[in-house]
Parts: sequence; structure tokens; C-alpha cells
Amino acid sequence: MQLSETPYLACILVVDDEPLILESVTLALTQEGFQVLTAADGRQALHLVQQSFEAAQGTSPTAASSIPKFDLLIIDLMIPHINGLDLCRLIRQNGNTVPILILSARGSETDIVVGLEVGADDYLTKPFGLRELVARCRALLRRQTQPPAQASPVLRFRDIVLYLQEYRVTVRGEEANLSPKEFSLLELFMRNPRRVFAREELLERVWGISYLGDSKTVDVHIRWLREKLEIDPSSPQYVTTVRGFGYRFG
Repeated sequence: MQLSETPYLACILVVDDEPLILESVTLALTQEGFQVLTAADGRQALHLVQQSFEAAQGTSPTAASSIPKFDLLIIDLMIPHINGLDLCRLIRQNGNTVPILILSARGSETDIVVGLEVGADDYLTKPFGLRELVARCRALLRRQTQPPAQASPVLRFRDIVLYLQEYRVTVRGEEANLSPKEFSLLELFMRNPRRVFAREELLERVWGISYLGDSKTVDVHIRWLREKLEIDPSSPQYVTTVRGFGYRFG
């Protein structure tokens, strides 16, 4: 593990087993003012992430003194012990919503969709430019720090209740565990029932105009949202597809 001493805007964990990539990415990020920790395999990375998450939650006082809160994870897919996809799954299963940027030499549509489905927020294909990497990191971090819109504290639609100030949602009286992006999508939909949103507009409104990823990200998050809202996700009653246009709520 390696910790930079540069004053930081945010703390980023970089996970890759290629020393040259670790060195170049760490240098590029520290030059931008970020604090950077590194891990060379999935097992070490999972240990660091768990310590950081427990410290941030206040459940591990010993970790709090040594491991900072991670604001972003950059994970290569082909790493030893625990591969990048499994690492993403394990992180999300623990309830950790820290933004994840995947690095991979595999850039097919299927590879990207799988990466997003296991919990990544963005996907960057090797070889990549360091400027683009830094830009994507900044975009992910900006989305994490954007303040919520000022509005009434509760939105209701049929048997869905969204509590804005508490960042929680109930569906048919049961608590629904939504990720930050799923919550933002649902909030946008509930504020605009029956309106059709194109994928590109959803990307701009929820992910931000600086987002550099693919519109398939929207499809993946809509699928996850349906799984948490619908009685039968294959026949949705809330978030429906308008062929050739996008998505509509209600």
C-alpha cells in the first residue's frame, strides 16, 4: 500500500496489478491534488475498502486512525485473488455506494454492460489517456457532492413514497434500498409523471453534462430500478419503455 503526501481534494483507491499503470495513474492524480492509495490485488483492495467503509460508518475505531474515507475507487478487472467484477459485487453487497470506475482492456458492449450491472458507475477501456481518466474522476466526484434540489420533503405516486430529506423510499409500505443514482432517477420521474425522457436527457439530468460514459448506463439503472419498484419487472407498471423515445413514469 502506498499513500501520497500531497494535499488532496478527495481520496482515491487505485487497484491494478501492473506497476507501470499504478505509477502513472498515481502520478497523474496526485499532480491534480488528489490523495491516492494503491492496491495490487483484489484481496488487499477489499480489505482496505472494508476498513475505510467501517471507519466512515463509525463501526471500526481502529480503522479510523489509519484508513481515510475513499471518495472514489478505480479498479482494473484483471487483478489477482479477487477479480475486478467480483470485487465490485462484494463492495456493493456490503452497502457501500462509493463511486467505482472500472479499467479494462475489454471494451465490447457486453463487457461494459456487465461492469455496470455489478455496480460500477463508469467504464474506461485501455489504453486510455490520463487526461480522460482525470476528467472522468472529476465527473464522478462532482456527482457525489452535488446538493439535492430544494423541494417539498416528500413525493408520492400511488404506493411509492420518496422522502427527499431522508434519502429513502418505500414501496407498498416496505423500505426499498436504492443507490444514489436510482434515487435521483426516481425523484426526476416522480416530479414529472407521464413525461417521456430520452436516454440522453436522463444522462444529462442525473449524471451531469460532463458525463463521458455510454447511454447504456441509463438502461442498466432503469432495469435495477424496476427490480426494486415493480411487482413484475418484466411487465412494468411504473417505469415503462416508449419505443424509439425513451422512458416514462406512471
